[in-house]
Amino acid sequence: MTTSSAPSLAWGARTYVMGVLNLTPDSFSDGGRYPTPEAALRRARRMAAAGADLLDLGGQSTRPGAVEISAIEEIARVLPVLALIHAAFPAGHGPLLSIDTFRAAVAEAALAAGAHWVNDVSGGRREPELLKVVAAAGCPYVLMHSRGNSRTMDRLASYGAVTAEVREELLQATDRALAAGVNTSQVIWDPGLGFAKTTEHNLTLLRELAQLRSEGFPLLVGPSRKRFIGAVLDEPRPQGRLWGTAAVSALAISQGADLLRVHDVGPIAQTARMADAVLRPHPLSQAG
Repeated sequence: MTTSSAPSLAWGARTYVMGVLNLTPDSFSDGGRYPTPEAALRRARRMAAAGADLLDLGGQSTRPGAVEISAIEEIARVLPVLALIHAAFPAGHGPLLSIDTFRAAVAEAALAAGAHWVNDVSGGRREPELLKVVAAAGCPYVLMHSRGNSRTMDRLASYGAVTAEVREELLQATDRALAAGVNTSQVIWDPGLGFAKTTEHNLTLLRELAQLRSEGFPLLVGPSRKRFIGAVLDEPRPQGRLWGTAAVSALAISQGADLLRVHDVGPIAQTARMADAVLRPHPLSQAG
C-alpha cells in the first residue's frame, strides 16, 4: 500500500472547495456528461481553473434508487480518468484527488493510482475492510453519515432529534475507524445532507452544524443541487439550484464548515471567499 503524500490542508484558515466529477451514466445531476477520460479531464481542468482545491471522482451513483455496480466495473470507470488527471497536474501544482467510494478494492486501486483522499458515503458501514485500506495509506478519510443504501435510505429517515442522532452515529463510526487503525488526524466528518434525511432534517442539520464541528473534526458539507434545495425553491431542475446551493454554502461556513463539495465550482468558490472575508478570524490575504 502506498502511503499518502498529499499536502495537508490548513483547517480553519479558509474554506476549501471540492469539485464533483461523476463518472457515471446515472448520477442525479450530471450523469453521462463525461463519457470518456478525455472529456472528464477537460472538466477537471475547468474545475481546477475555477478554484477547486480537490476533485472527487466517483464511479458509483449514490442517488436514491441507484443501481449498484460491481467493484470491477467501478474501477474500470474511475482508474483511467484518475490516471489521466494525475498525470496532467504536476505534483503540488494541481488539485488533490479524492476517490468517492465505499468499496475497499476501489479505494485501494485508486490510492495506488495516485488518489490522495478517500470519501466514503457509508462511513465504513458497507465494507469495513475499507477502513484498513485507509489506515494503511494514512490518507485523509471523509466519513459521512448515512443509513441503508441507495434503495433503502429514504425509508430510514426517522429521527427524534436529528442533529444529536447524526452526531452520535458519526461518533460510533469514528470509533470503528480508529479501532481499525485510522488515525484521528485522518478523519473528516460529513453530515450527509440528503442521505436518509427529509427536507426538514437537512434544514435542521444546517442550523445546528456547529454542534457537529464542536467535536473537533474538520467538516465537509455537500449541499450541491440537492433535493431539499429543490423542495424549498420549488425548482425541479438540479441545474437550477445554484443560488440555493450558494445560500446553503454560506450558512454552512458560518456554522463551521471547512470544505464544500459542489458541482458549480466557480460560483461556490466565490461564495466561499466572500464568506471567509466576513467570518474567518484572519485577513483573507493571510489565509491564502
